[in-house]
Order: sequence, then structure tokens, then C-alpha cells
Amino acid sequence: MPYTLSRLAPGSYDVLRDGVIIASLVRSGTTSNATWTAELLVDVHPRRRPAPFTETEHTFGSLEEAQNWLGGAEIQDTGGDSRT
Repeated sequence: MPYTLSRLAPGSYDVLRDGVIIASLVRSGTTSNATWTAELLVDVHPRRRPAPFTETEHTFGSLEEAQNWLGGAEIQDTGGDSRT
């Protein structure tokens, strides 16, 4: 499952699978107590959702937790702000 995170702005990423944007990953709250939410851009039938998405939206306690859930997704910096 080749996922990549493309940084848009601090706390905001596109989630790419095989080079196609399929979801967003966004931080909510301040850095010290933030939650991260991965959300599919298209709500498809559960059997058609890309793994590991079992729902259209999943929440995590850290960016690292979300990256691990996405199979070790690497961050691809597109030249924006270097803060997460």
C-alpha cells in the first residue's frame, strides 16, 4: 500500500495512493493536544474503500500514528512551510 503525504500547509496533507489524491489528513487543535483526521475524498461502498480505510473518516492522536496506520506513509514536502 504505497501511500504518500503531500504537505499543503502546516497541519494539512493530501493523502496519495499510487500518485492519486484519495484523502486528506488534517490536524485539529493546538500542537500539544492535536488530533489528526484522515478522510476519504469520495464516500464509496465499504468493499471498495482502499485499505486500511474501513470508514470514510479515521482519527489519530498524532501525525506519526496516522503515518503508521497508512503503512508508513512518507511525507513529500512540496516546498511549503516545514512545520507540521
